[in-house]
Amino acid sequence: MAEPLVIDRMEPGQHALISAIDRQGLDPDTARRLMELGFDEGVDVVVLHRAPFGGDPLAVRVGNMVVALRRSMAVLIEVEPLS
Repeated sequence: MAEPLVIDRMEPGQHALISAIDRQGLDPDTARRLMELGFDEGVDVVVLHRAPFGGDPLAVRVGNMVVALRRSMAVLIEVEPLS
């Protein structure tokens, strides 16, 4: 069985829908903040670019907002690529 795709493994320019968020891997304040920023199941995301030298953070468009997302959070957000 294939490993699920997470935002951290998306290529810049790749579009996907959020399929699951491992909220147990986050502290409650961070989980709430992600929801406030629009990270929720069924929402469209695009990785715009990664920072040089390790790619942390990533610039991600979620809905109509651009958010800097740490890789430690990006690995907790599963996505399904859109063709």
